[in-house]
Amino acid sequence: MTTVADAPVVRDGMPVDEYHDHNSLSSTGARKLLPPSCPAQFRYDREHPPLPKREFDFGHAAHKLVLGDGPDIDVLEFDSYQTKAAQQQRDEAYGMDVVPLLRHEYEQVEAMAAAIRQHPVAGPLFTPGTGIPERSIFWTDKGTGVRCRCRPDWLKQLPGLTVCVDYKTAKDASPDGFSKAIQTYGYHQQDAWYLDGLEAAGLADDGARFLFVVQQKTAPYLITVRELDTQTRDIGRARNERALRIYADCQTTGQWPDWTGPVDTIPTISLPTWAAIREAEEYLP
Repeated sequence: MTTVADAPVVRDGMPVDEYHDHNSLSSTGARKLLPPSCPAQFRYDREHPPLPKREFDFGHAAHKLVLGDGPDIDVLEFDSYQTKAAQQQRDEAYGMDVVPLLRHEYEQVEAMAAAIRQHPVAGPLFTPGTGIPERSIFWTDKGTGVRCRCRPDWLKQLPGLTVCVDYKTAKDASPDGFSKAIQTYGYHQQDAWYLDGLEAAGLADDGARFLFVVQQKTAPYLITVRELDTQTRDIGRARNERALRIYADCQTTGQWPDWTGPVDTIPTISLPTWAAIREAEEYLP
């Protein structure tokens, strides 16, 4: 029998602070449990939320203009943050959970949003009124009993199909650049996590697709729209399953190990595989 605590929860308009609870695991958290991070780092980061970072302001503002949801933007009439007055207004904005942007930065974000609207594929995906932004979804993983959560950027429920659209800004939005970012940031885990969450919450009875919309942060703000191939998604799902097992074990034991974990001897270490092959061919007889 499914208990109330195990039942899926779907909410629109949930405040971000309420969504980011410590009783459920997000896709970002699952990725931090695996190398190159580790459970000890995950636990520390969860208990010590980072301060606002300037590099994230741009992405948050772009999400606001493209999705129509997110923190408010405070446009500061300064050319830079070199003056005390500009720094003071920036810090006051952070204190009110508002995204501060210099005037030229805001104009840049406006140009990015305009490029999205004009794009033949991304534009129709984000047509206002055709999707739900930042819907909060909670469910319980059947295999581990871990409570999970996700918050799709844009959810479109079409006849016979649910489409989950994730909008990212990047220095390099080319297909090759984004392919590398998938591995670096674990976006294949995010893809599988969200699709599994939609299914568990009963939002994808007729099937679902996860689409990435990646936009370059420099003019002309080019856009790449892609969907993962099956193998890449399967790898992401397998990584998620391992992360869920690690999280469940850590919760049960109260132990959050570092990269090495408890060992009786000092482990050996080697060159990266590609370097070992190259140097062995060159130097070893």
